[in-house]
Formats: sequence, structure tokens, C-alpha cells
Amino acid sequence: MQLGIDTSGAVSVALARAAAADHAEIDVLAAASDTRARHHDEVLLALIDTVLDQAGATRRDLTGIVVGRGPGPFTGLRVGLVTARTIAFGLGIELSGLCSLDALALQALTEAQAPAGTSVGVALDARRREVYHARYRAGEGRTLLREDGPAVAAPAEVSEQLQACDLLVGSGTALYPNLLPATSQASHVDAGYLLRVAALRQAQGEDLRDTEPLYLRDPDAAKPTARKSALGR
Repeated sequence: MQLGIDTSGAVSVALARAAAADHAEIDVLAAASDTRARHHDEVLLALIDTVLDQAGATRRDLTGIVVGRGPGPFTGLRVGLVTARTIAFGLGIELSGLCSLDALALQALTEAQAPAGTSVGVALDARRREVYHARYRAGEGRTLLREDGPAVAAPAEVSEQLQACDLLVGSGTALYPNLLPATSQASHVDAGYLLRVAALRQAQGEDLRDTEPLYLRDPDAAKPTARKSALGR
């Protein structure tokens, strides 16, 4: 069984097992999410326990973990990555990393039953009046091709190129509907689709061992540039 964890926006957890001999297809056994902002450290472990309980499994049944690398806010993203690394290390199982936006792109294409060649844009809320964005295209044999990104920019700067896509999804579309009109209700990353993308790419021989976070910019909390005197001097 593989555990999927994503904290790039909402907190999403899923549990899946291989459904085919080549492991390119999976069955999602259980999934849970929490869309509240800034509660990642409070809910993630509880959601992991929830999906394991729903599937009648324990952590000892896990053979691998797939974690979303972002892009996403510094604190929330770090919670997911540290948790995934800790569990994988403790169990001695494989840990894989994936750009979180890939999962949303695959979800949009799957729900639309889109044929090969369909393009999809993803825009996630990046705060500071910006969005994390990327563009994809559906390939042959259920493959997903990323053509641009991930990157961060003001919505107006990427509106034209994202609107040119056949599909446009992500939490950024709800915040800037005039600039980024959505074509799907998918707004946050679903860890089940994170596992599906990972299964497809692993079956194709892609190396997913990189779990470094895709922050794309410095954290909001910065170190002071100079020491301040307690006397106010």
C-alpha cells in the first residue's frame, strides 16, 4: 500500500494499492482532507490515522509514501514533507516526491474525460496577490506532460496563457475569476490523484526520489538584518 500526502494548500491524505501488474494503475482505498488554512500541523497525523482506519490497515502495511513537493506556503509545505520523511525513515520504505500541481492537472483531465492533446492550466493561491501556476497537456496512454512551470506570478501576468488552455483549475481561479475563469470545480490537490500521477511515472521508469520542496520564493518570516539593542539604541 502507498500513502499519499499533500499540504500545498489544503491537507489531503490518501491510501492506495496497485491495481495492475505493472503498477501503472491504482485503487484508492481511502481519502480524507481538511481545507482550513494554517492548520496543517494540527490535522495531518489525524488524517493519516483516519485513512488507515478506513482501509483496515496500519502503518506497517505501507510499502511507500508519495508526498507533494509544492509549490505552496513555507510552513504548510514543510509539515507535509517532514511528516512523510519521518514516517518513511521510521518504516524503512520508499519515499517519492511530486510537484503538487501535477495532481490537479491529472484530476481535471480525468474528470473531463479529455483526449490526448487537451491542455490544462493550474493556478493555486500563493497569497501576496499571486498564484502558483503551471501548464500541462494530456499525452498518449494516460501520460501527463508539463509544458511550463511551476512558477509564481501575479494573476494578470499569466491570465492570457492560462486562459488559452482547454481546462483551467485550482484555488486561484476562485480568487480571480475575471482573470482566471475556472472550467472545473477542482480547487485543491487531491492526494489520490497525487498517487495516480506517481504510479504512472514510476511505471514509465521516472526517478521520483527528489523530495526537496518547491517553495519558489522566500518564506514570509524573514530573519532580521541587524541586531536591535534592548535599550532602543
